[in-house]
Amino acid sequence: MPLKIRLKPREKFAINGAVLTAGDQGATLLLYNRASLLRGKDIMQEEEATSPVKRLYFFIMLMLLDSANRDKYYVSYMKYLTDLISAISLREVKESLIVIHDYVAAGESYQALKLCRALIAVETALLTGTTPPEFPKELKKHFPVTDTEQTP
Repeated sequence: MPLKIRLKPREKFAINGAVLTAGDQGATLLLYNRASLLRGKDIMQEEEATSPVKRLYFFIMLMLLDSANRDKYYVSYMKYLTDLISAISLREVKESLIVIHDYVAAGESYQALKLCRALIAVETALLTGTTPPEFPKELKKHFPVTDTEQTP
């Protein structure tokens, strides 16, 4: 069954690194095989990668969109991820980073980007000193249940 994507009029998107724009009426795409696709809203410019998790997102996005240079980006990503995990003290954030890496290692970069977006919301709250939202369910569902969380 193909993946069906509906694009808004003049919405930008990238397929296998090529940037395209939908026409004035929008478009519906049917993808019948595996391809790297990102909508414009999911594409981050380098100058937008202004925080640790946003930089991680940026590296993953580059690996997804530029498969010819994936190995080069992967080396930078791994160094950055290792440093980030060492610097983080919050268990949920560390576990989230590990889950994100598991998706990257399995070649599921889009899933990794989805989880990064959820983690960016938590990071933003922590960095700005605002009340963090409840830890996103997209991330929480990947955590093992601890003894104190189990229901009798």
